[in-house]
Amino acid sequence: MSHTEKIEDIKTQFVEKITDNMNAFGAPTSVGRVLGIIHMNREPMTLDELADETGMSKTRMSQLVREMIDMNIAERVFKKGVRKDLYQVEEDYYQTFISLFTSTWQRAISRSRHFEQRLMKKINDLKQEPALTEDNEQAINELLAELHEWMEYYDWIRRLNDFFESGEIFEHVPKQPTGGGKDE
Repeated sequence: MSHTEKIEDIKTQFVEKITDNMNAFGAPTSVGRVLGIIHMNREPMTLDELADETGMSKTRMSQLVREMIDMNIAERVFKKGVRKDLYQVEEDYYQTFISLFTSTWQRAISRSRHFEQRLMKKINDLKQEPALTEDNEQAINELLAELHEWMEYYDWIRRLNDFFESGEIFEHVPKQPTGGGKDE
């Protein structure tokens, strides 16, 4: 095996480990693989290049890249003289982790708000019904208390999300120096 082949083998192992990590964090395997490929390429790539590298269709690659953009783990970039769209990923593993988790949490927070509004309306409508028994009133109040606990929990998730997005997390759990002379 030549030096070039050995280097490519190690890059492939990195791509697979990035894929595994992304999958462990809740991202689909295909998203993790594309992120790893772009990351290890060290420069933006076109959909055609990504499709060739993965063996996927350009249409599927376009869908995956859109998902990655929605997760805030990829972006379209401009390079003078290149007519095709180029896509790059965040090179900082920490920021990728934060972007992946906060985008997932933000979707959960949004879904929860809709759930809370629907349930609050149902509970309020139920409280307005005539001739409620004492047991029914107690059950409604218990449901209302449960909903308030739920809302407090999702408020905590929202604040945790803000804590990560603001970068304040690094004041409490700092990044370790890489030892490679590269400032983080």
